[in-house]
Amino acid sequence: MADAAPSDVSGPRYKRILLKLSGEAGVGGDSFGIDPKTLGAVSEEIAQVAKAGVEVCVVVGGGNIFRGAALAEAGMERASADYMGMLATVMNALALQASLEKLGVYTRVQSAIPMEAVCEPYIRRRALRHLEKGRVVIFAAGVGAPFFTTDSGAALRAAEMGCEALLKGTSVDGVYTADPKKDPKAERYEALSYHEVLSRNLKVMDASAVSLMRENHIPIVVFNIRERGNLLKVLNGEGVFTTIA
Repeated sequence: MADAAPSDVSGPRYKRILLKLSGEAGVGGDSFGIDPKTLGAVSEEIAQVAKAGVEVCVVVGGGNIFRGAALAEAGMERASADYMGMLATVMNALALQASLEKLGVYTRVQSAIPMEAVCEPYIRRRALRHLEKGRVVIFAAGVGAPFFTTDSGAALRAAEMGCEALLKGTSVDGVYTADPKKDPKAERYEALSYHEVLSRNLKVMDASAVSLMRENHIPIVVFNIRERGNLLKVLNGEGVFTTIA
């Protein structure tokens, strides 16, 4: 079982990361849409890390606009529902790009579904070049195909980009034995192995995403993105988080 990183590490532990955000990360107090103030707070977290010299990729979900799985459960044909969800991630990616550039952070949005009027198509070598130039790259539209979650898209891009870690920003400070918002007795794990996450059916990311991270030896770090300054703190080995490795 992997141990959590020591707190006396000087500077960010990883040079290149992929940050996975849910669509709800930009919602705020509403259940739908985008709240500029909340999105701005998330952007400040990313900007702080990028300005510290870390190369940052981002994958953001679309559940605040359309969630493909929910639409399919309501009776919509699954492939169409998933494509709608992918388009929702493009809208969130463009909103995040605008928010980051207000802070002076150069960004590029690349979509797995080509739509060159609003963003670049996903091209791996071009994305790598953007990272080398210090730009934040936001990947949209998942893997470009239905029946795959944005978790799978995040894991795939993390592997393709050669990221040293996948950080999942959530509304809780790690992985728990149960939902801490519903069960006050839930206990947080300091560290887990990939096998433990899969065998215990812990709802961190979908199984295919965890398996891909295991195959490529990329640790998953789960932390609270809503706490100000927490992303840089976690990268410095400080604060509260769960490491899966």
